[in-house]
Amino acid sequence: MAKLVPIGDHVVIKVEMAKETMKSGIVLPDSAKEKPQQGTVMAVGSGVMLDNGTRIPLEVKKGDKVFYSKYSGNEIKLDDEEYVVLSQHDILAIVK
Repeated sequence: MAKLVPIGDHVVIKVEMAKETMKSGIVLPDSAKEKPQQGTVMAVGSGVMLDNGTRIPLEVKKGDKVFYSKYSGNEIKLDDEEYVVLSQHDILAIVK
């Protein structure tokens, strides 16, 4: 199995897929589904490097459930799983 290792302030998130069926029982085609905006952090980069050489660690960690900006990051499909790689500043909130 391949492993994604983000660099700098980047984060790898496993995308939580949108529901295929509405409460009423109607099945949604792929074109009608909203783009997912939440997932689980699978890996984090080493942090943000400041101009003075100091590295600031990221606020999120592996295993965190997060919401992220709707059209941020780059989508990657690896081993039949969907991931998004984005910068930490595109993460809106951590679900506690």
